[in-house]
Amino acid sequence: MLEAYLEHGRTETAVFEFFIRKLPGRRGFLMAAGLEQAVEFLENLALSPDELDWLRRSGRFRPATIDWLAGLRFTGDIDAIPEGTVFFGDEPILRVTAPLPVAQLVESRLINILHYQSLVASKAARMVLAAPGRRLVDFGFRRAHGAEAGLMAARASYVAGFDGTATALAGKLWGVPLYGTMAHSFVQSFDDEAAAFEAFARARPDGLTLLIDTYDTEDGARKVTALAPRLKAAGIAVAGVRLDSGDLAALSRSVRRILDEGGLDDTTIFASGGLDEDDLLVLVGKDAPIDGFGLGTSLTTSSDVPALDCAYKLQEYAGLARRKLSTGKATWPGRKQVWRRYRADGVMAGDVLSTHDDAVRGEALVQPVLRGGRRVAVAPTLSEIREHAAREFERLPEPLRRLQPFAYPVEVGDRLKTLTEEVDRRLHVRRAPP
Repeated sequence: MLEAYLEHGRTETAVFEFFIRKLPGRRGFLMAAGLEQAVEFLENLALSPDELDWLRRSGRFRPATIDWLAGLRFTGDIDAIPEGTVFFGDEPILRVTAPLPVAQLVESRLINILHYQSLVASKAARMVLAAPGRRLVDFGFRRAHGAEAGLMAARASYVAGFDGTATALAGKLWGVPLYGTMAHSFVQSFDDEAAAFEAFARARPDGLTLLIDTYDTEDGARKVTALAPRLKAAGIAVAGVRLDSGDLAALSRSVRRILDEGGLDDTTIFASGGLDEDDLLVLVGKDAPIDGFGLGTSLTTSSDVPALDCAYKLQEYAGLARRKLSTGKATWPGRKQVWRRYRADGVMAGDVLSTHDDAVRGEALVQPVLRGGRRVAVAPTLSEIREHAAREFERLPEPLRRLQPFAYPVEVGDRLKTLTEEVDRRLHVRRAPP
């Protein structure tokens, strides 16, 4: 497409918007994430000499196209919903304004970045709401669909309110707090479970968490209480024990009793093992004495909803609004804005989707990020993004906070409806709006 655009001189300014067409059945809301990585991609957009040489040798493109690519840089505008913001169907998460060939070329990578992090942040948000006050840690790197996915899942879940991750590189890159315990293989490598506990404790005494269900969970807990005085004499405290299998509600109660009777009332119980937000709701509902959870596969694969119906569509070209009319995939045309209204108590009351220049009461969610390829403000820190996400949770209507079905109202503004009619008349089509 890029080569065809160049050949026919279609290089005027285009506007594309990235959005989710509709919410999946098990998602009452979504959470935006990945904007910082998207901006970094655009700021560094360029082809290396090796890449340009490969394109020349491939014979797939004309020399003029290669020459154009050699000078490729992103000098356009970006507007977006801030990371950590709750959003709904048809609401633009990101708007790209740039020459048509450039705006088209960046499509796949932008979708790749924004879709995955928003997918995981939305899943993580449900887990945070399902287990308020519990420590939540990302354990999902090994089950993620590739190394980059595992790394970005650590970031996205932290944005949504997780306490940390077991992915060490996320600590190096972004300062995400790191957590780790031990594997069953460590215990199995010893002939005696208690000896394994002591060896690990002396090697890694800080924040010590012992995995106690390799053989018998309750017996493992008793071995920990028996070992604790000797470790205490060496200045080592057992910070926690981990359960990774079985009836977690029942086992956590019996383990809690054993620990308390052994004088380890400050030792926490951490649970893992294929958990998702439904499991968290059940365990919290049963008042299981579990202080934290490790979430893996269901988080990094968003196993119940592994993909969102997202789109990156042309909304304007050469100053004229455009729209797609495909059955079931029609789009609202033009540059759009989302205004959010709140009740007197600060809870979200409803959104209005309309043209960006409409006059609508409420908080405008889509904000300037880049102008002429340069940032308009210093990027927020990851801590600031987390704080924003936490405020979003406080503003959610109660059914959404409880992960219950709720049709949050998103109204289409009159000016957007009028623009849609104008575009259809210009294109000589008669179709129902999206």
